[in-house]
Amino acid sequence: MNEQHRVVIIGGGFGGLSAAKKLKKAPVKVTLIDRRNFHLFQPLLYQVATGALSPADISSPLRGILKKAKNVQVLMAEVTDIDPTTHEVVMGENRIAYDSLIIATGVRHHYFGNDQWETYAPGLKTIEDATHIRQRILSAFERAELENDLQKRKALLTFVVVGAGPTGVELAGAISEIAHLTLKDNFRNINPADAQVLLVEGVDRVLPTYPDNLSAKALNTLQSHHIEVRTKTIVTDIQAGQVTLKQGDQSEIIEAETVLWAAGVLASPLGRLLAEKVGATLDRFGRVMVQADLTLPGHPEIFIIGDLAHFEQAGKLLPGVAQVAMQGGSYAAQVIQKRLQGELSEKPFHYSNFGNLATIGWSAAVADLPFRIRLWGFIGWLFWVFVHLMKMVEFENRVIIFVQWVFNYFTRNRSARLITNGFHTVYDTEKLNVEEKEQE
Repeated sequence: MNEQHRVVIIGGGFGGLSAAKKLKKAPVKVTLIDRRNFHLFQPLLYQVATGALSPADISSPLRGILKKAKNVQVLMAEVTDIDPTTHEVVMGENRIAYDSLIIATGVRHHYFGNDQWETYAPGLKTIEDATHIRQRILSAFERAELENDLQKRKALLTFVVVGAGPTGVELAGAISEIAHLTLKDNFRNINPADAQVLLVEGVDRVLPTYPDNLSAKALNTLQSHHIEVRTKTIVTDIQAGQVTLKQGDQSEIIEAETVLWAAGVLASPLGRLLAEKVGATLDRFGRVMVQADLTLPGHPEIFIIGDLAHFEQAGKLLPGVAQVAMQGGSYAAQVIQKRLQGELSEKPFHYSNFGNLATIGWSAAVADLPFRIRLWGFIGWLFWVFVHLMKMVEFENRVIIFVQWVFNYFTRNRSARLITNGFHTVYDTEKLNVEEKEQE
């Protein structure tokens, strides 16, 4: 009976992969379904977007990761429906049955009802997002080199990052480094250091989920890296070549050809599907409200983990970070195994916070660690480097990234500065977006 227990995992990110690895020696048949054939190390996605690393450096084929897990099958497919009555997952014309279902499909960009902004202000969640952003950043300097109109050149060299959470802070820091260090002496008609990097945040400080003193340290570091930070400022409109900001009663239009979005996330469409099929309750961002054991009310066989789950601990919503997803995946796998052993009562899921990290260019980072240990500056950055290398799934990626980081640290070079979708002398955001979608 145990050998026939079928576990289906939707999503090969941190949560889904963690569950699959935890079940590799269990008496179960596991099927891992993902639209991609690789696991993406999202915390370093911004480095692909800014030319420090290549996509393959932070990606690992799922089949390769799980090749020794003989009870795990990997399917590259998109889940289109879930049938809770027959216990089946639907993938187009194909169906696969489950006894236990783990859903870990994550989140996507959220523009708070202004989806039209996505054309002009891309977010950063996928490899395609990263290479698209890399193209926009690097093309801006190339177009500025050709531009003789000083006002247009200034707009090309203005970069606006919306949202000062970890992703926004890391993007702003990397863009500033590109302008002031990486591209130094690379151009003849422009000085890349003339670039203006503007970081916009709606609340009163950067890194708002971090302790106040680390937010202050991060702000000082950002400003020392030539980044203009505007807090208590919201975006009211984004169009081709400009963004409208509002601070208090004052509005201002910023001419900027490159606007990047790091201000919000929305749960994957599977959340809405679960609401329709099993009556799951969603929060305002589409995340699924789960019970103490990460399952759905009335459906103990369905686990929701990672960014898709709305789970509160000590009155606070757990953040959408990798370690939450990984611990959730391991917990779900343990519950399934205990049930097979006849243990029907489970301890509630408990998240152990091992710390939060954010880097601001090379040589500077902030770290909020357990026992009120807080690091910043160069020490914080060294800790950030160590943690991210250790979290890489495969040893080969660790070696490649370590060598690349050592080289980049001393040379300030970013060897992956490739513009891969062609060069456009006239910046037309809508046309560029359509062309990229056609290529996909």
